[in-house]
Amino acid sequence: MCRLAGDVEHFGGASPDPNKGRELLPTNVIPRHYDLTLEPDLEKFTFNGHVVIDFDVQEETKSISLHTLELDIHSAHIKSGDQVISSSSSITYDESKQVSTIELKDAVPKGKTQLEIKFKGQLNDLMAGFYRSTYKKPDGSEGILATTQMEANDCRRAFPCFDEPMHKAKFTVTLIADKHLTCLSNMDVASESEVQSEMSGTAKKAIRFNTTPLMSTYLVAFIIGELNHIETKKFRVPIRVYAPPNSDIEHGRFSLELAARTLEYYEKIFGAEFPLPKMDMVAIPDFSAGAMENWGLITYRTVEVMLDEKASGAATKERVAEVVQHELAHQWFGNLVTMDWWEGLWLNEGFATLMSWQSCDHFYPEWKVWESYVSGTLQSALGLDSLRSSHPIEVPVKRASEVDQIFDAISYSKGSCVLRMISTYLGEETFLEGIRRYIKKHAYGNTQTEDLWAALEDASGKPVKEIMSIWTKNVGYPVVQVTENPEDSSIHVKQNRFLRTADTKPEEDEVLYPVFLGLRTKDGVDESLTLSKRDGVYKVPDTDFFKLNANHTSLYRTSYSPERLAKLGQSAKEGLLTVEDRAGMIADAAALASSGYQKTSGVLDLLKGFDTEESFVVWSELISRVGVVQGAWVFEDQAVKDGLQAFVKDLVSERAHKLGWNFSDKDGHIEQQFKAMMFSAAGTSGDEEIKAAAKEMLTKYNDGDKSAIHPNIRASVFSMNLKYGGVEEYDAILNIFRTSSNTDERNTALRCLGRAKNPELIQRTIGLILGNEVKSQDMYLPAGALRSHPEGIEALWTWLTEKWPEINKRLSGTPSMLSTMVTLCTSSFTKPEQLERVEKFFKDVDTTAFDQSLAQSKDSVRSKISWLERDRDDVAAWVKKNGYKASL
Repeated sequence: MCRLAGDVEHFGGASPDPNKGRELLPTNVIPRHYDLTLEPDLEKFTFNGHVVIDFDVQEETKSISLHTLELDIHSAHIKSGDQVISSSSSITYDESKQVSTIELKDAVPKGKTQLEIKFKGQLNDLMAGFYRSTYKKPDGSEGILATTQMEANDCRRAFPCFDEPMHKAKFTVTLIADKHLTCLSNMDVASESEVQSEMSGTAKKAIRFNTTPLMSTYLVAFIIGELNHIETKKFRVPIRVYAPPNSDIEHGRFSLELAARTLEYYEKIFGAEFPLPKMDMVAIPDFSAGAMENWGLITYRTVEVMLDEKASGAATKERVAEVVQHELAHQWFGNLVTMDWWEGLWLNEGFATLMSWQSCDHFYPEWKVWESYVSGTLQSALGLDSLRSSHPIEVPVKRASEVDQIFDAISYSKGSCVLRMISTYLGEETFLEGIRRYIKKHAYGNTQTEDLWAALEDASGKPVKEIMSIWTKNVGYPVVQVTENPEDSSIHVKQNRFLRTADTKPEEDEVLYPVFLGLRTKDGVDESLTLSKRDGVYKVPDTDFFKLNANHTSLYRTSYSPERLAKLGQSAKEGLLTVEDRAGMIADAAALASSGYQKTSGVLDLLKGFDTEESFVVWSELISRVGVVQGAWVFEDQAVKDGLQAFVKDLVSERAHKLGWNFSDKDGHIEQQFKAMMFSAAGTSGDEEIKAAAKEMLTKYNDGDKSAIHPNIRASVFSMNLKYGGVEEYDAILNIFRTSSNTDERNTALRCLGRAKNPELIQRTIGLILGNEVKSQDMYLPAGALRSHPEGIEALWTWLTEKWPEINKRLSGTPSMLSTMVTLCTSSFTKPEQLERVEKFFKDVDTTAFDQSLAQSKDSVRSKISWLERDRDDVAAWVKKNGYKASL
């Protein structure tokens, strides 16, 4: 699954036995095959179901337990062919475990048997299980699509099942629907026949699909609705993109062609064929995640698969490519080979994340994605994992309901970074050979992390498990402090647990990580050095120039002395550091300053010295890190905030004007993003010429010139007009949201509205979040930009506290989205009294569905409180010393 730019226990270290205490179904019967028939009513929003489950009975039993949620079981009995052997005498339901137990009149002997269940369910609007999605048809009427989202634990909403990853079975699905509707499932169609509907009494079609290979319940999918499609036969099996009639189906062309190339590429590097007879990819109007890797039937948010290349920017194209390639990687890693339980989620998500970057780099080397990996994926992982309330990659999951909170930057980003780290250690080809052996050995089966380590050890002959288990079973990562001894050309390095809150306790600092030092000198990079103890001394050829963690392929922060940091800044100007080195060095220095390892003023000086930098990725990191300072100082003295904004303008304006903000077909992928980023940074920090240009673009757009705002700078133009404008500009951009036929443009408008600081406009934006115009999947969009100013942050919190019951109810079926909303409304605070308000409000609230996200939010606020206590005066003095103040 691809999470959105989206932990029950507060895990603080390794679990001695993560398998203990799991809440699992009894294993007295094992499912082998499901024959499932479903008929939805798209007017009453219900569905009828009938399932026959083939079992292996492990021991004589008079009861069978299986998962159900919001299903009414009408009948259940054991049968042999058409003969009933034993009917249910009673059915009990454990609401907390979501388990129905069928008590049988007679005992079922050991051996093979069948359980037949007839049931009814709700075609809900929670974006979970078998649910309904709505869209506007071209004629203005509402269209209904019946679709599914089973991961992690919602297959039980669609039919009674053994909803645990290790219970792989085969599925034969039949869908009954009106004759004009398209029916899709994981497999291709086996037959079509006419039947009389039990629900309506009318003639309908029954589409029976071929039987799937062995697979887990969370990957089962089926869709019924009006859909258009395009197809390519450039791959061994047909690939199609489907979308409702409100979308231009040709906008799926980019994803379609990329999928054909990517499947062929993955077959080659994984050494295994894609085993299904077709690949369908479907745009869903209401979707809680970014995409879902259902085997042979991938579902996406519309914006993650449909791309209008003429009306979308370079960053959007890169995002679509990454999501498509992420989901296709899952067809092997996750679908063909599946973790046995949810603490192995990282095996799915970390690997798919890594491979999406690798395949992007393969097909689009000019995008230089490994450079942006350092400023994006790596920093995302290090950011979350620097909080006490983070969790290990292999997080102990006792109840399946806990898994929703670990679809986060640890499973995805840190997981992929650990895999990249081991790939660098072993060499890419050796790493891939280990992957091939892993897939070949465990195809159609379930695995644990140790199975991957064993395959990599087999391919490399190196002690992978010994090294990597420390990284996956423990929370956090180290900061490596460097002390120099020029007299004997050596450096002393020492590792300690890094916490953003700067309050690491001795008991939290007992883990010693195998740290791949990656020493860069003028002679090249020495990848052989590993720090496995608390500290160590290493010779360097020349203390005049050296840097640890070359290209930032390892998971740690490096703390240098201010003098060394200044030297590295000079080395960057001299071309001795790669783009990854420069971006990673800035990120490390800024993160360490925020946690007290050095003064924030020193980092601001370092950033100021990068004014001649030429790399888009490095500039991205520069701007991001100043933005983090501005976020921490958002409730501080206005003069200091104005000074920081003036610093940004001084830093970026010259480069923004040099690059310009006109785009042509000759601009490269990176150049487009570079221009857009500098235009945005300069304009939102007060560059008058760019502000005026943005205002003129919006005026021309509103006068009918739809080409006046280039897609690459759409968000920037909207943001500037909202930040510096008033009601007129707000109404214009709100109208774009309401009338645009381009989903990307509509989302951008909605995402930017919160930039307006006028109290009346803030309330209008907040009113949209729960209003009828914004789908539940998009509630977070108008909330996001409100965090760009103190008035919006406070207004969001007030809204959350006043509307909590409604918010909680609306997002009850999608805990990940509820977590996102809680994070958006709490994590931007910076003051002790604000933190106190958060703790007081949630004291009497059931936070089970989001308590790790809430804990992480509070940790983030605590870190800013500590940072401000340390460096409030330091930053004020730096701003004054450098003469930065508000533009007149």
